[in-house]
Amino acid sequence: MAKKNPLIRPLVHALHAYVPGEQPKIKGLIKLNTNENPYPPSPKVLRAVKAAVDGRLRLYPNPTAEKLRAKLAKLHGSKPENIIVGNGSDEVLALATRAFVEPNAVIQYFTPSYSLYPVLADIHGAKKNAVKLNADFSLPSVAELKRGKKWNFHAALTFVTTPNAPSGRGYKTGELEKLCRAQKGVVVLDEAYVDFANENGLKLALKFPHVLVARTFSKAYSLCFQRVGYFIGHAEIIAALDKIRDSYNVNGLGQIAAEATLDDLKFYRANFKKIITTRDSLSRELTKLGFRVLPSQTNFILAKPPLFPAKEWLQKLRDQKILVRWFSAPEVSDYLRITIGTPAEAAALVRAVREIVR
Repeated sequence: MAKKNPLIRPLVHALHAYVPGEQPKIKGLIKLNTNENPYPPSPKVLRAVKAAVDGRLRLYPNPTAEKLRAKLAKLHGSKPENIIVGNGSDEVLALATRAFVEPNAVIQYFTPSYSLYPVLADIHGAKKNAVKLNADFSLPSVAELKRGKKWNFHAALTFVTTPNAPSGRGYKTGELEKLCRAQKGVVVLDEAYVDFANENGLKLALKFPHVLVARTFSKAYSLCFQRVGYFIGHAEIIAALDKIRDSYNVNGLGQIAAEATLDDLKFYRANFKKIITTRDSLSRELTKLGFRVLPSQTNFILAKPPLFPAKEWLQKLRDQKILVRWFSAPEVSDYLRITIGTPAEAAALVRAVREIVR
C-alpha cells in the first residue's frame, strides 16, 4: 500500500469523489448518459453570448448576478433577495453544507438519489444519514419515517431530489410540504428536472423559512456548458449563503446566457413538450421489447432490461455506439438510466436494442 502524503488531510485521503458520466473520447457515439438537453439553446441566447465576446472579457462579471436575479424574481413571484445564483446548482448545494452544517452534524438524504450528496457530507466532515425510498422509489410518509426511526427530523440539512434521480419518479407538492413541516433543520428541494414534471415545490421555499428550492439552467435550458444554478428561499438564509459565496462566482457569459434564456421561455417550453413526447414513445417501444420502464417526470427513464444483467447491457449498447448510465448501488443495479435524446437518437437506441435482443 502506498504511503499516504502527510500534507493531505486524512478526510481527503478517505474521500470517494463524485463520479460523472462518461465523456465520449471517440466519434460517433450517441450520448444518452448525462441527462443533457438534446436541443441547442435558443438562437437568441446564442446571439447574446456571441455578442458579449468582446472587450468585456477583461472585466469581472457582476458579483451578485444582479440582472439575472431580478429576472428570476419576476419569473418566480419573489424578490431578488430571495435568490442566490451559483456556478451550477452543485455550487449552491455545497454552500448549503458550509452555511448550515456544523462539523459532525447530520446531512440527510434519501437513497437512491443524487450521488453528490454523500460526497458533500464527506468533504464537510458531516455525519451522513441515508434513508431508503420505498421499493417503488416513492417517498415514505412522515408517519412511516417516524415508525422507521432512522430518519432524523432534527438533521441540520436534508436533501430531497424532486423529481427523483435516478428513478425519474415525481412527487406531489402536498407530500413534500408534510415532510418540510416536520423537519427542524434546513430542507433543500433539489429540482434539477422540475421542468419536465407535473408539480413543483417552489411555493414551499417562499412559504417556509427553512426550505430552499434548487434550480438549474443545465438540464432543461441547454446551458450545461455555462454552469448556472440558483437557490430560492427566505431572505435571511439566502443572505447567510451569500456571506460565504465565492466572489464573482458566476461567469459573465453564463449570466448573459441565462438572462437571454429567460427572455425566450416560449422556445424552451416547446422543447420540453418534444422531450416529454419522445420520453413517452421511447418508454412504449422499450416496453414492447421486454424492458420494465418506470414512470418518469424527468428527461430520462430508468429501465430494467431483459435477458442480460443491466451491466452487460451497458457494454452491449456501447458496442452499438450508444452510451447510457449504469449505477452499482443495489437499489438500481438492475436498471439502466437512459437520457431522452432527439427522436432520431431514440430510434437508434430502439434499433440497437432490437439487434441485441435478436
